Amino acid sequence: MRALTLRREQTAQGPLILVNSAHPLRSGSGPELAVPDERFPDVLLERRAAGLLAACVRAAGGERDIVPVSGWRSQAEQQSIWNDTLAKEGEDFTRRYVALPGCSEHQTGLAIDLGKRAEAIDFIRPDFPDEGSCGVFRRLAAKYGFILRYRREKEAVTGIGAEPWHFRYVGTPHAALMEKHGLCLEEYGTFLETGPKHCALANGRRVEVFRLACPGELIEAELPEGCCQISGDNAGGFILTVWEALS
Repeated sequence: MRALTLRREQTAQGPLILVNSAHPLRSGSGPELAVPDERFPDVLLERRAAGLLAACVRAAGGERDIVPVSGWRSQAEQQSIWNDTLAKEGEDFTRRYVALPGCSEHQTGLAIDLGKRAEAIDFIRPDFPDEGSCGVFRRLAAKYGFILRYRREKEAVTGIGAEPWHFRYVGTPHAALMEKHGLCLEEYGTFLETGPKHCALANGRRVEVFRLACPGELIEAELPEGCCQISGDNAGGFILTVWEALS
């Protein structure tokens, strides 16, 4: 085991942070960005998420049909989208489909809106059907670490209308656990608080996931040796992912 000191401000950092109106982004360094599709150089994602998105699109046979519509956004861009949508569509529509500036997952670089290739694509609500390569992508997404973020049955929990085009990178074990147990990201931390959860990956390797609350300014954690990921959850805690040691 190895000892590690974790500080409360670090709970706002990492690929598993919850971002919504109740858990806004906090100041910090921006993500390292990359282009998931060279045909659309202005659509950026966090580097690892970009590579895995491209791999999932290829696996789905969607190189011709799946288009990245909107990825990372700056605070200024999110503010502009909010203002423009508010002026064109009104407050009810805007609050249903556009996050407040500072409360948008797009500002993390971990969220992507996808659309089916067409002459005209709706930027706010792109068409991403459940047929063809779009449907195959949807069914493969968790294998590559993505979740369909805003499901219709979770509207009361997320506060966001159903968005079948909006995917969020969280990492493979977490996407698999959320899919298996029917959870959205708002519910994931509470789910982990009930005790460590285990997941077997496609390669047969097992993963243990658990949450550590950080009620004060810092906590001392005992971590196992080997491969371990620590991510803040932006809700006062850390999510730890431990991969079993390779034999």
